[in-house]
Amino acid sequence: MRVLVVEDEQYMARVLEIGLRREAIAVDVAHDGAAALDKLAVHDYDAVILDRDLPGVHGDEVCRRIVAMGLQCRVLMLTAAGRLGDKVEGLGLGADDYLAKPFDFPELVARLRALYRRSPMAHAPVLTFADLAFDTHRRRVLRAGREVRLTPKELAVLELLMRADGGVLSAEYLLDKAWDEYTDPFTNAVRLVVHTLRRKLGEPRLVHTAISAGYYLGTP
Repeated sequence: MRVLVVEDEQYMARVLEIGLRREAIAVDVAHDGAAALDKLAVHDYDAVILDRDLPGVHGDEVCRRIVAMGLQCRVLMLTAAGRLGDKVEGLGLGADDYLAKPFDFPELVARLRALYRRSPMAHAPVLTFADLAFDTHRRRVLRAGREVRLTPKELAVLELLMRADGGVLSAEYLLDKAWDEYTDPFTNAVRLVVHTLRRKLGEPRLVHTAISAGYYLGTP
């Protein structure tokens, strides 16, 4: 999952950024509405965590434009305006969910994952391929019943490959979805993560390379 955090409070934005990355979620940050719209025009986000009271372009207007542009990303409003009327208004603007500050971080993550499951590319909470099972709720991977310990980035890449259901994903696509906007486009990070993922998953190999095209899951 790739998420855009739109939050003008620097400390809060940093807390969200660090916490979500620990959950194997790629994160970009915008501190005002105009910057958020610029990023939305360039990147394909799965969800937007949107503060309402933003400088410049108000958060409500950002939400309206997301809806007007027909973007597929889900919008979770995260704001101090927590009265019932505020929630009704925010949802009426087109937000998919609304969470008032202060909030519990595990609840935020759970709501994000619930929104992701309702996306056009949604799958069941437990993804399976051959003898591989990935519980996306608990972030737990089993190979033939044996637990496989993976890093957040390895989990992110594996989830993308499993959701592709055997389709080939380019290194560029994986880089766009599992890393943030500051990643060097010429990095070999994807190749290195795939290499360690193969090693940890063991034999017979499940992650294969399509020459000059990308990576895919397949049986021998």
